[in-house]
Parts: sequence; structure tokens; C-alpha cells
Amino acid sequence: MTTVTIEVADIEATKRRTKGAFHGEAQGCFITFPSYEDLWATLTGNRWGILKVMTGAGPLGVRELARRVGRDVKGVHTDAQALVACGVLDKTDDGKLVFPYYEVRMEIVLKAA
Repeated sequence: MTTVTIEVADIEATKRRTKGAFHGEAQGCFITFPSYEDLWATLTGNRWGILKVMTGAGPLGVRELARRVGRDVKGVHTDAQALVACGVLDKTDDGKLVFPYYEVRMEIVLKAA
């Protein structure tokens, strides 16, 4: 089972992880945002609902996804396209949506200013 960690990290942390991967160090799967503002702007409540339904579900068409989340097709299509555009969701060759993970972890760190 594949787990993805959704996090906020600066470019230097991302470069370190990439360098480690090139040296054969296992890194795991990450979806990284440059700021918490970008994370929350991208993963809105409706879009988080899409990820919840798609986790472990395999490829889904937009209509089936809309049925599962209980929303209209147009709204789900708009949200799904936004998630595809930023690399959170993938598309298959036949146009279905894929979120290839069975577990999602959120890493949120707040530090004193």
C-alpha cells in the first residue's frame, strides 16, 4: 500500500530530498506545497472530499466521482481539473482521474515566529 504525505516545504528541503533520491535513499511519496496559503487554497473542502473518495479507489470518471461525492458534475470537473493542474491528481490515457495512493498523511508544522 502506498502512502503519500502532503506537506509544506521550501525549495531547499525539496532539493535535499531530490538529491537523496539520486543517491539511492528511499524518500517515500510527497505532494509538497511552497506555503500553507497555497496548500489551503488548493485543497479546499470540496477538493479534500474528492481526495477522500479517490484514495484507494483506482481510476474514476468525472461522473462517477461526482456521484460518489454527492456533487454536480460541473463543479467536480472544475475541482478535478485544478487538482490535475497542480499535480495532485493524474489522468489516465482514457481521461479517467487517478489518485494512486491508499493512505494520505498531512504534515503540518507550526513554529513560533
